[in-house]
Amino acid sequence: MRPLRFSINVTLDGCVDHNAVEPDEEMHHYSARIIEQADALIFGRVMYEMMQGAFRKPAETEIWPDGLVEWMRPFARTINAAKKYVVSDTLERVDWNAELIRGDRLEETVRQLKQEPGDGLYVAGVTLPLALAELGLIDEYEFIVHPRLAGHGPTPFAGLSKPVDLRLVGQQEFGSGAVAMRYELRR
Repeated sequence: MRPLRFSINVTLDGCVDHNAVEPDEEMHHYSARIIEQADALIFGRVMYEMMQGAFRKPAETEIWPDGLVEWMRPFARTINAAKKYVVSDTLERVDWNAELIRGDRLEETVRQLKQEPGDGLYVAGVTLPLALAELGLIDEYEFIVHPRLAGHGPTPFAGLSKPVDLRLVGQQEFGSGAVAMRYELRR
């Protein structure tokens, strides 16, 4: 059984708005390594559209999106190549090496994906990880905590119906002062 891993950037006061943290080269290389280790990524519609808009390299032009600096390109190449599953009831179709999953089939499909052989699956975002945590499907949680107070949300797992107990299994410090902390479910 392959594990489902969650990873997200968060400020010290709990904000997971992607605009609340400053991207840097070290963090992008770290994130590219995470994605390289995944058999597939599971995104909700918002995360899929955000990542696609920022990092998809159109095949017909071979020109990277505006604003993509040189040190972001290894991450962009990695996410472009990754298999993706997109959970959405509003999208009619997806591409970018992606397969559509309807929300009413979320639990069944993710359980099936976890049963397949491989190294693991990754999920990111806010709404979808909350639903997966409620279903007890996330095996590992990683919070990359940035030394910043944002003063606003959104926050991860707001509205979780019951606590999820975790134990720290690894951490890594970055030059920016951010710390990645990886947790497994306490069983």
